[in-house]
Amino acid sequence: MKPASTLFKIIDNLENYICRTLLALFVVILFAQILSRNLFNHSISWTEELVTYMFVWFAFFGASYAAKLAAHNRVTFQFKFMPRKVAVGLEALSDLIWVSFNSYFVYLSVIFFMKANVFWKSQTLGIPMKYLYLILPIAFSLMTLRVLQVNYYKLVKGIDIRDPETEELDKIIHESAQRDDSQLRERVHG
Repeated sequence: MKPASTLFKIIDNLENYICRTLLALFVVILFAQILSRNLFNHSISWTEELVTYMFVWFAFFGASYAAKLAAHNRVTFQFKFMPRKVAVGLEALSDLIWVSFNSYFVYLSVIFFMKANVFWKSQTLGIPMKYLYLILPIAFSLMTLRVLQVNYYKLVKGIDIRDPETEELDKIIHESAQRDDSQLRERVHG
């Protein structure tokens, strides 16, 4: 495998790798905290705060990963009743509004980061809070890139990325409709 393709694969799955790592780390840290409390009757003070911040970062990177999979919650049922081109256009318009919101939020969060007081620190870890809030511009920038990536695949390359659960639901609905049609034919010809 070429180094460039390996780098592209890592970047393309960045949120996935970060989410897996954060999830594994905060489960291990919480498990160590539970063992420490129950076996040694001692609580490690910094673990709960660290795990809380890790979970927040996990949630934001997870939101970006969901954008990559086109798996964010949205109402799309009405698009099934529209011509295909109109539905694709309206979805692209809604994604453009989403990108605009994300871009504005990135702008605001960068301003917040730049103006945040470096002496404002987390309670037990002592980390300047401005660095913990750095997740906001990072995650919303990544989310914006992923929304644009999904639309590029859909509108330029013709690849329609669908949420795996949506695909499964469409399959179930299609199978159910076929079963209902065959039962109706049996009753009519029956």
